[in-house]
Amino acid sequence: MIRLATIGTSTITEKFADAVAQTPGIRIDVVYSRDAARGRAFADRLGIDRVSTDLEALLASGEVDAVYVGSPNGAHAAQAESAIAAGVHVFLEKPATPTADQFAVLVAAARERGVVVFEGMRNVYDPGMARVRALLPQVGTVRLVSFGQSQRSARYDLVLAGQTPNIFDPALAGGALFDLGVYPLTAAIDLFGPPRAVVGATATIATGADGAGAAVLAYDGFVAQIAFSKIGASRRPNEIQGELGTIEIDEITAPRRLRLALFSGITEEIEVDGPENNMRFEVARFAALVRGDADPTPEQERSLAVLRAVEAIRASAGSSSAREEGGGGGPTPLSHS
Repeated sequence: MIRLATIGTSTITEKFADAVAQTPGIRIDVVYSRDAARGRAFADRLGIDRVSTDLEALLASGEVDAVYVGSPNGAHAAQAESAIAAGVHVFLEKPATPTADQFAVLVAAARERGVVVFEGMRNVYDPGMARVRALLPQVGTVRLVSFGQSQRSARYDLVLAGQTPNIFDPALAGGALFDLGVYPLTAAIDLFGPPRAVVGATATIATGADGAGAAVLAYDGFVAQIAFSKIGASRRPNEIQGELGTIEIDEITAPRRLRLALFSGITEEIEVDGPENNMRFEVARFAALVRGDADPTPEQERSLAVLRAVEAIRASAGSSSAREEGGGGGPTPLSHS
């Protein structure tokens, strides 16, 4: 049995706990929070007996095998580093870390220590994404991909009222790109590999974080468009356009309704069965990796490719004003070393 501790008391940690409860071979034994009262209230909601307010002592206790890091994005790297140093496996809520270099350091440390560091990205482990992959050969040579995730956050009302909630705090690596944009980015990179180059732009809100944005990923022979927003909403389908037809996907975080339309006249409407909480698939994958059933390297390399793409989007967005004034600028080539 894999014994887990959770870090973070947000809604996503509750959803993670629900997924763990549905997964054999893994359980939550401890809730960690710096605030004892908040931790106790959260543990009671989950039905967990033990609460800790001392992370270093918890990690050194030998009483947990792994931690789930669901704290604000900016805290991920340091907390994961402490866990790895203690010989504890790490499940990082997405995004794994704010930068690719930080995650690369964690991967190297985990290998040396003999533990797993894993980024939870629920859509790539969902059966709907596997069905999309299986459909790809039918549309022939892919030429244009359009993926997006736009969902207005209720916390944006706090921003409009002059506040800075964590999710929109740039000091904590908040913003739409890290919170939602990583889903379509990861879907594209999981299906097609790392892009050759990336260019992007973002809309900055009052807190200094990005509220919305878009990017173009350049591949050999095709491009992928990525859109994301936490200050607006969209119901448009996601698409993969090939020379023989198109695949439409209803929801990039949990594909449930797919439509295959071929130029030959064949069309197919596909319903994918899946649970309401599809985090259970990433939890099951993490448990398998901890057991040693598979090598985590390919997943770690995908996470690194996504973080490099995020950095390229942020870099090109940051230089957009210079380009508007007539300076040079173009797609940012990505290093895959």
